[in-house]
Amino acid sequence: MNTEQRVDVAIIGAGIAGIATAYYLVVDQKKTSVLLIDYRQPMSYTSVQSGDNYRNWWPHPTMTAFTNDSIDLMRRLATDTDNVFNMTHRGYVLATRQSDIEGMTGSLQAETDVDVISDRQQIRAAFPMLVDDIKNVIYIKNGGDFSGQRLGAFMLEQYREAGGKRLHGEVIRIEKDDAYSLQVESANGDQTVKADVLVNAAGPFAARVAGMLGVEMPIKNVYQQKISFDDKLGAIPRDMPFSIDLDEKSLGWTDDERELLASDPDVAWITDTMQAGTHCRPDGGERGTRVKLGWAYNQQTSEPQRELANEAAIDPQFPEIVIRGAAAFLPSLSPYIDAPPARFVHYGGYYTMTAENWPLIGPMGPDDTYLVGALSGFGSMSACAAGKLCAAWVCGDALPDYATDLSPARYENAALIATLQNASNKGLL
Repeated sequence: MNTEQRVDVAIIGAGIAGIATAYYLVVDQKKTSVLLIDYRQPMSYTSVQSGDNYRNWWPHPTMTAFTNDSIDLMRRLATDTDNVFNMTHRGYVLATRQSDIEGMTGSLQAETDVDVISDRQQIRAAFPMLVDDIKNVIYIKNGGDFSGQRLGAFMLEQYREAGGKRLHGEVIRIEKDDAYSLQVESANGDQTVKADVLVNAAGPFAARVAGMLGVEMPIKNVYQQKISFDDKLGAIPRDMPFSIDLDEKSLGWTDDERELLASDPDVAWITDTMQAGTHCRPDGGERGTRVKLGWAYNQQTSEPQRELANEAAIDPQFPEIVIRGAAAFLPSLSPYIDAPPARFVHYGGYYTMTAENWPLIGPMGPDDTYLVGALSGFGSMSACAAGKLCAAWVCGDALPDYATDLSPARYENAALIATLQNASNKGLL
């Protein structure tokens, strides 16, 4: 039996971006008829795989302003909730063995509060966990980590208490008559949702939802991986900032290991020089014992799978690769190369992104349709500003200066797109 309900706004997708948009529509904009639709539990797909870090380091002032706004919003919520989502302020450490870092620091925006430390003794005193050959550290002060799951749970609860509703089901078709008509499959039977306004917050499936409206979006999905394990050796200090190696590296194979790996075409690539970007941070707070390691070196696009566990791109070599990569700049991790953690969590999620690595937030094309997506590896840290911005678009509220440049309308600005796509640094970590 097909049932029908009518709402002002339907949001497709209950990841962190959809939840934040719902929160700002109902709690901030006082919308009373909003429906959040997803066939999964909230934040159980890509959002649960987040690294849950934040920073205002970006090579372009638009992204700096956007993330500054999001960090400010998170800080206000942390204050109002007695920091229910465990927001820390330890910053980011960007470490390099290069002497000339003018190109790196030249891309930092005026709004980015940084210390550049070049004295080797100062580096050792401030960041003793780093390998001795690090010559420069860029310390991003406006950064840290938080629990994205707790932030999402808080916003979802506030949304519910303010009258927002949820529907557990999958949108399989969208039509337009007097309103948008969403055909939803659910465990309780097929349903029709009539909505005056439609928000596409479907994460890795955003392009698929846009396609139901005849709209093409320049979005791709790249699967990236992380590991987490109990640091029984106490290798990583509990107060260590989120730390990133800015240098390319080899993985320290012995001659015999290199020869063996090079003989196998499927894994020979890991004997080559690897790209920069290995990162590490303690996980679970000061009293925790776990660490997270990540390295977004995959560059192959893939179609999102219904279940992340079935993602064909998952790399069984990744745990060893990332441990070796991290140990190259955090030598206290080196014992884990020969004696890997007996138990670790190996997981991954999609970087849903545009070629320029900027989000898409704003009008999607057809009247009263909006997109909040392409949040790449910065979805959790930008969710508050992204949700607030999307809500402002929906309600015709005042928009920040960067709103148009973060919307699909930016593709009408050929000069901007050329600048972004030709940039050597797109802020991808």
